[in-house]
Amino acid sequence: MILPWAEEWAEGAIETIRAVYEEYHFTWDPEGYHADLYDVRGQYLADGHQFWVYVADGRVLGTAALEKYNLLPGAVGETVEADGKIRVAGTNGSVERLYVHPDGRRRGIATQLMNTVVEAAQAEGVTALEVWSDKRFLSAHQLYAKLGAQQVGDRICDDPDVSPEWGLVMRL
Repeated sequence: MILPWAEEWAEGAIETIRAVYEEYHFTWDPEGYHADLYDVRGQYLADGHQFWVYVADGRVLGTAALEKYNLLPGAVGETVEADGKIRVAGTNGSVERLYVHPDGRRRGIATQLMNTVVEAAQAEGVTALEVWSDKRFLSAHQLYAKLGAQQVGDRICDDPDVSPEWGLVMRL
């Protein structure tokens, strides 16, 4: 079941995302790159963004967030520099923190979370979403493509591992 953020899910959300990081041997950085997960209310909800968890049998198995912002300049799908990093032009929302715990895979959880993000984005007047995804997340890329996302560029993430990412755009 997909539920809006509540503090009771904080530990489970962190555990879910951290499990994916361990699976891929990524660096966990609670003071920096992952600090938002320790303050979802302040980093997402207080700014009008949304954050969801997928819960089954009292356990968080997935997470996803929608960030909304002013339209990035440029034609939809071009890449531009904004806020000091490469972004997808023509978007006014982004999919953030979409993760499914390894124990929850192949159950349609990611699809359900993405559909929730897209529905919320449409209700909020978002016209195009940007998605940045580590190049190693092949199943995620297949899901994004199935939902209509198009790959438009790449960049190096500002995470501790300086991971290469694909940039995608979803027109809504």
